[in-house]
Amino acid sequence: EAIIRDVIREYGTHHPDDEGNPRDVLQSLTTFVGGSGPPFWFSVVPEVQQLNYAQDIIQVKDKHDTEHLIHPLQEALSARVAGARIDVRQLESGKAVGLPVAIRVSGQDVQTLHSYASRVKAILEETEIAERVRDDWGDQSFAVHLKTDPDRANIAGLTNHDVAMASLSATHGKQVTTLREGDKQIPVVARLRMEERAQLGALKNLYVYGDQSRQKVLLRQVASTEYGMQIEKMRSRNQFRTITISAMPAEGKLTSEVMTAARPKLNELQQTLPAGYHLEIGGEEEEQVKGFFDLAIVLLISVSAIFLALVCQFKNAIKPFIVFAAVPFGMVGALAALWIMGAPFGFMAFGGIVSLVGVIVSHIIVLFDFIEEKHAEGKPLIEALLDAGIMRLRPVLITVGATVIALFPLASHGGPLWEPLCYAQIGGLSVATFITLLLVPVIYSIFVLDLKLVKWERDETAQTASDVFPAAVLQAAE
Repeated sequence: EAIIRDVIREYGTHHPDDEGNPRDVLQSLTTFVGGSGPPFWFSVVPEVQQLNYAQDIIQVKDKHDTEHLIHPLQEALSARVAGARIDVRQLESGKAVGLPVAIRVSGQDVQTLHSYASRVKAILEETEIAERVRDDWGDQSFAVHLKTDPDRANIAGLTNHDVAMASLSATHGKQVTTLREGDKQIPVVARLRMEERAQLGALKNLYVYGDQSRQKVLLRQVASTEYGMQIEKMRSRNQFRTITISAMPAEGKLTSEVMTAARPKLNELQQTLPAGYHLEIGGEEEEQVKGFFDLAIVLLISVSAIFLALVCQFKNAIKPFIVFAAVPFGMVGALAALWIMGAPFGFMAFGGIVSLVGVIVSHIIVLFDFIEEKHAEGKPLIEALLDAGIMRLRPVLITVGATVIALFPLASHGGPLWEPLCYAQIGGLSVATFITLLLVPVIYSIFVLDLKLVKWERDETAQTASDVFPAAVLQAAE
């Protein structure tokens, strides 16, 4: 907590307010020791209660400072807190991903899994752009096991439970009663003195008492002590033992860059895996593929439904393609706006681009429907196109202007969550509006005059056009 406060105070000094005074950046700092806090955010998975885990929740007054504080906090905490594994991460706005780089190795044999997990960690470290590489099983720890001799224990009238309770009571203690003091309950625990349990060899001199008999024997007479290394945590996924190797991209690097650098060697390793073992990519890449695939299906269904509706409205299978002609240009405008504003292309940005399709199509229909009305009235082609651009200019600009102006407050005050969606909408609508008014009439004329895919039943089209346009404009239109 002290390090966090120092870093945030220094950040506020280097980023003063408009009057040049140091800013008060920190809103609140909450710490949970022995486990994570209660569920407070939809994408945060609570950690299992464990004594060697703590969680600090930092809330700043200006949400735009969050992204800039992550690297200084991570650097300071990693340098000044020794012997601890510390991750500074921003709350995710989508599905919980955890560390963005994740590779899973699944199988049955523990030693084989550890061997392949070590090779995966080495591959990530060799990229030199992956930091804090680790696995979720952790390192093996020293363990002492008591192996009971069943024959000797039966002769002495003892059970495995008696041996276990004797060793547990001596080392960790056994609660014998509870002392009540006012509204407090204080457990009373009996165990050996510190000097009597400081060495493992002292366990052999413990007396084991039987629950079913009054026999007592030395522990070394019915059990032997075995030493070794053991895995403290083992995780499974889809009924297979699975080790997840995770990492963070280096400062200024993306998850995709780390995976691109590591993928060739990961593919080579995957080909050498024996039967029953498999390697798969998780983390941000997995969730991105799933999310974009689902959104692509939604986009395909939406475009198909709009196409069928336009076919029914215009009673023509070619004219809907003219309506969709300006949609790609709107998407280009959205991507350009995201690039100019430095906003990430994530789920919200993709959602804004998908929603552009319906908005752009509605504006084109306003223009397209006027052209069809003039066609039904028997107007010449060029006159209908000109009148449509002039008469529908104000309705299109009013609707686009209202939408764009309304998105600016959300983009400026909505925070990092809504900024990509707003920028995508603003850029896409701005570009698509001019494309709609200029390009759609040209495409319509190409479909009628050059491709002959749309019929315009009027023979005097050229004559009327020459009466309306100067020769230079006609030549440009052709």
